[in-house]
Amino acid sequence: EAKRGIWADATAIKNTESPGDILAGNGRFMLVEGTVLSVRQAGAITYLNVGRNWTRDFAVTIPKQALANLAAAGLVPKSLENQRIRVRGFVEARTGPRIEVLRAGQIEILGGK
Repeated sequence: EAKRGIWADATAIKNTESPGDILAGNGRFMLVEGTVLSVRQAGAITYLNVGRNWTRDFAVTIPKQALANLAAAGLVPKSLENQRIRVRGFVEARTGPRIEVLRAGQIEILGGK
């Protein structure tokens, strides 16, 4: 069955332990799985840090204006700490690979470590 649109490049779920593989998909739609090690706020952005080194490893960014949407769906970023998640979105290259989350449907909770 042919894949179309944004799903054309989403052939596999990427693991956050290989940030280089994720970064190679810069600008493309990807599915990425990993365990949230910490949740931090810096200015108007909440970061779900999935790696120990925030300058190289994968992170999920949530802008302040998206927090109400997540809360309405029962997703509180701090509650994702130590949870294994799958995130969907377009990869951006900023110090390390990132996916910006604007809607609750972009994050799937898979469970603990």
